[in-house]
Amino acid sequence: MSYCYKIFWFIRAFFYKFILGKVGFFTIIGKPIFLYNPKRIDIGNKVRIFPNSRFECHNKGRIVIRDNVSIGQNFHVTSTNESLIINSGVIISGNVCITNIDHQYSDIATPVSEQPLIFSETLIGEDSFIGYGAVIQAGTRLGKHCVVGANSTIKGDFPDYSVIVGSPGKVVKTFNHETGLWEKCN
Repeated sequence: MSYCYKIFWFIRAFFYKFILGKVGFFTIIGKPIFLYNPKRIDIGNKVRIFPNSRFECHNKGRIVIRDNVSIGQNFHVTSTNESLIINSGVIISGNVCITNIDHQYSDIATPVSEQPLIFSETLIGEDSFIGYGAVIQAGTRLGKHCVVGANSTIKGDFPDYSVIVGSPGKVVKTFNHETGLWEKCN
């Protein structure tokens, strides 16, 4: 009985093939879900999206989720001008936000909501893990097999096999391929 909801999510994903840009095989999508410009959203095979997710594509933005990605509840992702890519094998915990958009705020006579959006490439490397409540800001390029700690706020370039924690996020460990161990950074 506990897996019955997944059957309904699988059926829902089938119907989303007619709404989204692409939906791969064996993908499940929980409800409710908010979609803005759904034809600009591509979802790969074996993707699991839990309820209360929000996907927004502004202007020419595109969201690309590769194969075998798991997305926890209350996920929020926004993209403008170019693709925001979440590569294969990524696990995203609940209450995570990922964006490639910043708001300009330089004109103090104009409300921030009325100022132009600023685009910065954002990319999530394959086989990465993003902890609960993390915020991945515009301009973040996360390498392969990175771990982002719970409630961390990160922005910038992070190399493959890094553990990033804090606000602002900093690399605290990297994987040493010679020793086969995760080692603290100095």
